[in-house]
Amino acid sequence: MALALAGTGLAGDRHADPHSPRQLLLAGAGIYDSLALAPHALRENLLVDLDTSLLTSGTVLQVGPEVTLRLMFQCEACGQLDLQRPGLAARVRTHRGMLARVLSGGTVRPGDAIEDLGRRMPAWSDDWRERVVQVLDAVPDGMAVAYRDLARLAGIQSSYCRAFPRLLAKLGPVYAGRAVAASAAPSLPRWAGTGLFI
Repeated sequence: MALALAGTGLAGDRHADPHSPRQLLLAGAGIYDSLALAPHALRENLLVDLDTSLLTSGTVLQVGPEVTLRLMFQCEACGQLDLQRPGLAARVRTHRGMLARVLSGGTVRPGDAIEDLGRRMPAWSDDWRERVVQVLDAVPDGMAVAYRDLARLAGIQSSYCRAFPRLLAKLGPVYAGRAVAASAAPSLPRWAGTGLFI
């Protein structure tokens, strides 16, 4: 059993964060069977009887009688998987799982039925650059977001912060100043993502 907390994630999970699109990872049981993976090899929070590569962003899933999840974007198969088995990331490809946010909380139990309630929320891109633009578009006028918060809100590792100056330059003057390094002098109030996922 696991306790899902609305707007936060799973109780006790290190990824539980109200300002993250990566509150939990759903992995499909089928990939475990086809690749003969050890339990929890994909580091998922919920193992489901669905092909997660077919799930779409913006869809809401009902898990058991209480919990609803907002599907955000596919989780890329990163090099962390290769630490468990060399070449695993390349073999998993698009089947790592789907990241989600908790809309309504409650207890998740083994064997809970999962119902697709349809696409009810705005979609988020699987491409990290497009997610960064989605976050930048949400920055309120007269405010800026710190790079580390931009990374967290877009659901990417903080190591991507070093790519932000080049990306912002490519995006043009409309986006200049909407994101700043944490060390930059605070000429504008900082936005931490309030209201982004509503």
